[in-house]
Amino acid sequence: MAHHVVVPAPPLDALVSRLWDWDMPPAAHHFERVLPVPGAALIINLHENETRVYSDDTERRCSRAAASVIGGPCLSSQIIDTAEQVRVIGVVFHPGGAHAFTGEDHEALANRDIGLEDIFGHSAHALRERLLETPCPHARLVVLEQWLLARMRMPRLAPEVLHALNDIGARPQLARIGPLVRDTGLSEYRFGRLFRRQVGMGPKRYARLMRFRRVVDAVYRSEAVDWSGVAVDGGYGDQAHLVHEFRAFAGMTPTAFMAARGPYPNHLPLD
Repeated sequence: MAHHVVVPAPPLDALVSRLWDWDMPPAAHHFERVLPVPGAALIINLHENETRVYSDDTERRCSRAAASVIGGPCLSSQIIDTAEQVRVIGVVFHPGGAHAFTGEDHEALANRDIGLEDIFGHSAHALRERLLETPCPHARLVVLEQWLLARMRMPRLAPEVLHALNDIGARPQLARIGPLVRDTGLSEYRFGRLFRRQVGMGPKRYARLMRFRRVVDAVYRSEAVDWSGVAVDGGYGDQAHLVHEFRAFAGMTPTAFMAARGPYPNHLPLD
């Protein structure tokens, strides 16, 4: 039992950030909060015949989906059930990468899960069956990579979107959308519509998420944090602005995030 992560070989690496296989004993806690990331994800549950996501409130209302789903990018954190996260395999796409496999408008994937069989039919069912019959995690990752490669369409991102992604990714704390739009020569409406279709969210929201992710990466392993300094370095107006963004994306304050940290930066044990 272990957690394995691999970066796919070219040309798949242009669309996929990483593939992972999780085969671990049940966690001691029931729920986990999963932080949002800018790319879509594909998840195949090899332990149960469904996936479950819970509402972020005291009632913990459950939403059920198929065992194999593709979804995201998520615009806020999600609550998952660790009881089903015992044997799972998945894919993390680069921003815009999932469109190469689904042909879907990326905005249609935001904050929802779509059954993989609804898109790929029997091929998706056969993939899960083959993964269930493959005991070796390394072999499972090879099976998944080959399946993805066979369905890769490799559409090119619009140059205007690619330029914006590169610029925001390099300097999220300094990102200014107005100048980026002017650089493209497109109207704000046309650029926003194109960006949402290919990335799944508007450029301003994407810049906010990337700025939040940069802060999470910076403080995750810290023993003590100067939040006022982090706010300034992260491009926030003040510490209150930083707290507001943590509540929006993580569902908690920065202090609560630091207290809830577990062994994986994107997964926070709840109870």
